[in-house]
Amino acid sequence: RTVRVWLKRDSGQYWPSIYHAMPSPCSCMSFNPETRRLSIGLDNGTISEFILSEDYNKMTLVKSYQAHQSRVMMVLFVLEMEWVLSTGQDKHFTWHCSESGQRLGGYRTSAGACGLQFDVETRHVFVGDHSGQVTILKLEQESCSLVTTFKGHTGGVTALCWDPIQRVLFSGSSDHSIIMWDIGGRKGTAIELQGHNDKVQSLSYAHHTRQLISCGADGGIVVWNMDVERQETPEWLDSDSCQKCDQPFFWNFKQMWDSKKIGLRQHHCRKCGKAVCGKCSSKRSSIPLMGFEFEVRVCDTCHESITDEERAPTATFHDSKHNIVHVHFDATRGWLLTSGTDKVIKLWDMTPVVS
Repeated sequence: RTVRVWLKRDSGQYWPSIYHAMPSPCSCMSFNPETRRLSIGLDNGTISEFILSEDYNKMTLVKSYQAHQSRVMMVLFVLEMEWVLSTGQDKHFTWHCSESGQRLGGYRTSAGACGLQFDVETRHVFVGDHSGQVTILKLEQESCSLVTTFKGHTGGVTALCWDPIQRVLFSGSSDHSIIMWDIGGRKGTAIELQGHNDKVQSLSYAHHTRQLISCGADGGIVVWNMDVERQETPEWLDSDSCQKCDQPFFWNFKQMWDSKKIGLRQHHCRKCGKAVCGKCSSKRSSIPLMGFEFEVRVCDTCHESITDEERAPTATFHDSKHNIVHVHFDATRGWLLTSGTDKVIKLWDMTPVVS
């Protein structure tokens, strides 16, 4: 239930300058360096707002918002609008005026939301929830309207990251995948990235180098090069028999009876999307431009067509050696902060790989 502010001493070590006890366990926070405003979401649904002194040795409670009926999942302070945006386990998105403390409006989501991003230019807010759905809302001063919803994950959305320059949205999920959505291009393009062995916990984006940093419960820190021409993964095709050798699949009783052959299990080639049997997809290959940094099933024909250049990785992998639950990236210094379930905070110099 504590909030601590850590300052770097002359010795090079970090020591807590403030130790502030809260009335309920803290679930999330948002800090604005310009105003030194610290917004903290609590398990009881309250958002507490503090102003830190110039020397960071004192924090003063300014106001509290009763934003939700249960745990606050995400909180975001928007300086340009003087808004405090939040999502909660109560399946609600709300926004408040940070000057008056008044609630401006809310929207009920399909499930508890863990992802929250805001575009200042268009006043669009992106909300990702546990059902795997991303909702885009248009916010006005005291009202909001639904723009659209889209779903591409088989698990819940755990993190969102917005690039206002390229106008693309990244969503991370408990299904271990990341999807890049082309919002600004209006082409409906969705690029899938597969580089984690457990749920994606947090996403950060380096705008100047067009690199995405993803961290997962597997302890992995993956740096993706988004400055390459990536390809959409194909939709999986439906078929009652192998689209390579025409062998029937096990549910195709008529063809099994006519051909006097035992039905086979259905697989799909990750490159062309065709339904194939195990014999016709015996090979594995990485396809980095499609987001598959690990080896995946491909049909024998596609395996022969993939060149060594196409297998060249487009991401670098690093082991944090702890189960990451939260990440913050400082693009100006190239520093990455990770906190884990082991109650350890680690500070990384990412300049060798994010440059």
